[in-house]
Amino acid sequence: MEEVTVSRDVAAEPGAIRAGFEDVAAFMRAAGFDEVDIEGDRMAVSRAIGLAELSLTLEAVETDAEFACEQVEGMFEEMRTTYRFEGGEDGTTVTAQTEFELGGVVGAVLDATLIKRKRTQELEDQLAYLDRVATDTA
Repeated sequence: MEEVTVSRDVAAEPGAIRAGFEDVAAFMRAAGFDEVDIEGDRMAVSRAIGLAELSLTLEAVETDAEFACEQVEGMFEEMRTTYRFEGGEDGTTVTAQTEFELGGVVGAVLDATLIKRKRTQELEDQLAYLDRVATDTA
């Protein structure tokens, strides 16, 4: 299983940061997805990458994290992302972690290093979005 972890310190209380998950479509678009469709706990996301299109269907899942989702349809054998908060004196550290396993034809074509680099940027962009939402509501 491959892993990508990104953290960001946000000068806000966890409650203000949680507001960023209220508009799940905007939160997912912050990762750079071109299309985001939300239906209940399911999120269909897609992005054009050159001549190809990456499409995933994710589902929000219950965990001890603030927010978590896992792939139910898409290019990965398995993929789960969690977002956790840790409060401190000067605010909150938000940590996003994606664990994934490439499989089948996709695993033979794609390089995990490329996926890690792209996913790191997506998570950084989502944490920046949460920071903006928390700062705007504070």
